[in-house]
Amino acid sequence: MRDIVLLAAAYLLGSVPFGLLIARVQGGVDLRRVGSGNIGATNVLRAVGRGAAALTLLGDMGKGAAAVGLGRWLEVSPAVLALIALAAVAGHLFPMFGGFRGGKGVATTLGVVLAAMPA
Repeated sequence: MRDIVLLAAAYLLGSVPFGLLIARVQGGVDLRRVGSGNIGATNVLRAVGRGAAALTLLGDMGKGAAAVGLGRWLEVSPAVLALIALAAVAGHLFPMFGGFRGGKGVATTLGVVLAAMPA
């Protein structure tokens, strides 16, 4: 049961559309309607600027790292940790909070990989 809750939490965490939120707050822009239409840091850079893109990159990496970090902290099995990582990236690709249209998952995957590396 705990593992299922962790998978759902990882997906929900991955679903937070940092690029969409930051671009809307800082630039008044709906990223889905400008540039590439992608909600990732590169489109934020084009549409809003470097500061907003940096925040987006950190947010997207952070949500992947946070999901894996939680799994490591709770000492889940390696298989469950891999599923948590996939759930976080899937949340970014198909975000519940963004109409299931997300980014490419590069920054979130980077966060997952960095957090999954042995200390």
